Amino acid sequence: MKKTGLFVLLLATAAWAQGGADATADPQGTSATTNSFPTQRVQTPTYADLYCAGFISKQILPDANFIAGGLQTPTTTKFTRGDLIYLRGTGYTAGAEYEIVRALKDLNEYEMYPGQKKLLKETGQPYEEVGRVKIVDTRSKAAIGQVEYSCDGINPGDTAIPFAEKQPVAFHTQIRFDRFLPSSNKSSGRIVMGKDFDSELGTGQKLYINIGSNQGVKIGDYYRATRSYEADLKDPVDSLSFKAAIAEDTQKKTPSIDPTFLTKTNGPEIHVRDLPRRAVGEIVIIGVTNTTATGMIVFALEDVHAGDAVEADQVQ
Repeated sequence: MKKTGLFVLLLATAAWAQGGADATADPQGTSATTNSFPTQRVQTPTYADLYCAGFISKQILPDANFIAGGLQTPTTTKFTRGDLIYLRGTGYTAGAEYEIVRALKDLNEYEMYPGQKKLLKETGQPYEEVGRVKIVDTRSKAAIGQVEYSCDGINPGDTAIPFAEKQPVAFHTQIRFDRFLPSSNKSSGRIVMGKDFDSELGTGQKLYINIGSNQGVKIGDYYRATRSYEADLKDPVDSLSFKAAIAEDTQKKTPSIDPTFLTKTNGPEIHVRDLPRRAVGEIVIIGVTNTTATGMIVFALEDVHAGDAVEADQVQ
């Protein structure tokens, strides 16, 4: 009985030692913890993730082919899977498939980060991917199509473009995520906006960045979203925290965080520009144009923000 108990104890000790070694393993040679090197749990994109993500295009898409209505027009204005719809334009042939896209405009005039409007204008036109239609008849002035897949309600006026299969995305296995990895000379850009104009994003959500194939971005590449503490200084809400007191009443020497905002004190001065940048999540690229890319957040430690920087990750 004693031998059995000793054997079990030895096995438990060995397992603990192995787990502890794995938890602190780090190819950079630094001291890793679960806080600084958490393990990624990557979420795999679904069909809807790939085909409903949307994109930003520097080139405005031709809109001569568009949705004119449907079987129950005008009482029905949104069409979904299985509905018959009418398409105006030229070049339609029976059996051909078309992707339905919608050029977007943001009704919110508030900038989520400084310079957002200017950057978005420079980046291109945002498009929503609304669904897929198959042409079933071309005998009238308007071609007749059937909705095969819908991401959202297809509306009259939406644009029809030839459908193309999406390139599948390959995934890496679970790895340690170095949240304080220094910047490198790899390709980098910025998150211009989130899908549906969202500004705070989490795992599974889509976003658009202002670099594309011209900068070497490829489908399946991984990019990390990073944020410096100086970025908080430019936010009208987050910057208020820098004006608040951070010291305890009983501290003999009162620290101040960034003297730009506070009166100089007798204690240590903390400069946010000297604090390390932090990685807030990882993004896999699921769509690319020459100058832009669509990404999906597969791992997030905190909210990813529109305006955050992105950089090609080391897992590539």
